[in-house]
Amino acid sequence: MRIMGLDFGSKTVGVALSDSLLITAQGLEIIGRKEENKLRRTLARIEELIQEYEVTEIVLGLPKNMNGTEGERVALTREFAEKLERRTGLPVIFWDERLTTVAADKAMMEAGIRRERRKEYVDKIAASLILQGYLDSRREADCTAEEPAQP
Repeated sequence: MRIMGLDFGSKTVGVALSDSLLITAQGLEIIGRKEENKLRRTLARIEELIQEYEVTEIVLGLPKNMNGTEGERVALTREFAEKLERRTGLPVIFWDERLTTVAADKAMMEAGIRRERRKEYVDKIAASLILQGYLDSRREADCTAEEPAQP
């Protein structure tokens, strides 16, 4: 069992996968999109990865505005999620992705990746950050639920 993380954009979709123990997220690939309103090839590739890695759940970054409001990108992301659920039959969980691209850029700067090469990695790293945030949240919720009540 693995969980897939996605960073959905107008030109690319970053893909990350959890390990089988659901502890860590690793960037897998970036799916290029020829046209913003065409999703058939993108969905087909995601479906292939789901089968190959035995994915049981999808976490999709929700690109809210910094003030928490939802704009046009959120509407497009929700539409993509509906198509994804219909095509794969898997649940799609939304995860707030604010600042993941900024964090991904910072991580690449610290790793010494040159500015011109960062675009090659940013969506995959952002997908990893989205998924890792979700995995950490699940683990924290499980730990809280298992703690005995204090007398």
